[in-house]
Amino acid sequence: MLGGYLLSNLVRPFFGLAGHWVALVCLRAIDRVGKGLRSAPRDALVADATPSAMRGAAYGFHRAMDNGGACFGALIASAAVAWGGLALPEVMLWSAAPGLLGVILIAVVLRELPHARASVGPRARPDWRALPRVLQRYLGLVALFGFARVSETFVMWRGHELGCGTAGLLLLWALMSLAKSTTALLGGHIADRIGPLAMLRLGWLALALGYALLALVGTRYSLWLAGAAFGLLAGLSEGVERALVGALAPVASRGLAFGWYHLLSGAVAIPAGVLFGAVWGEGGAGFAFTLVALVALACAAASLGLKERG
Repeated sequence: MLGGYLLSNLVRPFFGLAGHWVALVCLRAIDRVGKGLRSAPRDALVADATPSAMRGAAYGFHRAMDNGGACFGALIASAAVAWGGLALPEVMLWSAAPGLLGVILIAVVLRELPHARASVGPRARPDWRALPRVLQRYLGLVALFGFARVSETFVMWRGHELGCGTAGLLLLWALMSLAKSTTALLGGHIADRIGPLAMLRLGWLALALGYALLALVGTRYSLWLAGAAFGLLAGLSEGVERALVGALAPVASRGLAFGWYHLLSGAVAIPAGVLFGAVWGEGGAGFAFTLVALVALACAAASLGLKERG
């Protein structure tokens, strides 16, 4: 986990120095390698450190803090661009400072629980067949839902189409992040009360509604309203997917289970983004957001065939 965060923060300042899109693609790829290295062990660490009765709240809290940081980071960046006289590349350079602080805190403060390092049964084989059948079905559905998971970057692009400036787009990003942070913890607490699978269905339905609202956007004013509503609705399922992985995975296989979760989610992200962009180019933003809303509804319906046990 430490290595993943360190790698991402080492390359992040170079985003502000890149002068060509090829360099940006390479830097982004290295940054995503860092994310891949840290995500599964971090989520497994949360599961190890959290009682099962409050696992939803733990992952909800993690997502709330993550989105809260994105909100304040975007606000600081917006202020630096609008009033500080800094260009966006300079802001990217300065973003390395809080990232480095986070890496130092992980190295100095964080400690693994003894039972997390101990042997807790037969070692899981690093392959798909080592996972329980119900977890395999769930992860397959998560991969399918990846085609309904639209990057917030497309919402920013919609704002660009409608004439929003750089500072305005940063503020919109901050608003969406704040909205998701507000409801992420709530979604986690509800998951602990009604079960993560039931909350997952509600969260995917809420996300479908959020996409439907974005499909109706036609002005900058309506984009701000729809963006805030989308953030609130999307936050409900933030962390619930991971809480369900933690509930379905055997203790000895949690790292492996989260590895497959992030592998499938990441593998689907590129074709899903390309497909969404192609649909956007052919039919417009409204049609593209409507289509992913329908995919989210279909996945929510398909989740009715899942069980939390067995």
